[in-house]
Amino acid sequence: MPIYKILLPAEWSAFEAAGASGVFEGSPLDRADGFVHLSGDDQVAGTVGRYFADQPELVILAVDPEPLGEALRWEPSPSGGTYPHLYAPLPRSAVAAVHRITDTSDLSAVFG
Repeated sequence: MPIYKILLPAEWSAFEAAGASGVFEGSPLDRADGFVHLSGDDQVAGTVGRYFADQPELVILAVDPEPLGEALRWEPSPSGGTYPHLYAPLPRSAVAAVHRITDTSDLSAVFG
């Protein structure tokens, strides 16, 4: 089952421009916290509502967790529940699908 990384369009453009061997080092929040924040399918809508509600467009990456190995950890979040955290850059090769979102009003219909 995939996990998800929510990006701003400019972040995705830079990641995509790096090509198949590129990596995403993280957003400013990711770098400040020391890991790349990810979400399970049932967490995407809540994460968008908490952190990205004012964004007119988002890019949501479906990520294959298998190649991330031990760098991926499910950890408790201050907002409740456990979330996947990646303690390494996200490799482009782990991105299984790209979803461009311009209407965040019903993300739960797509992502749990």
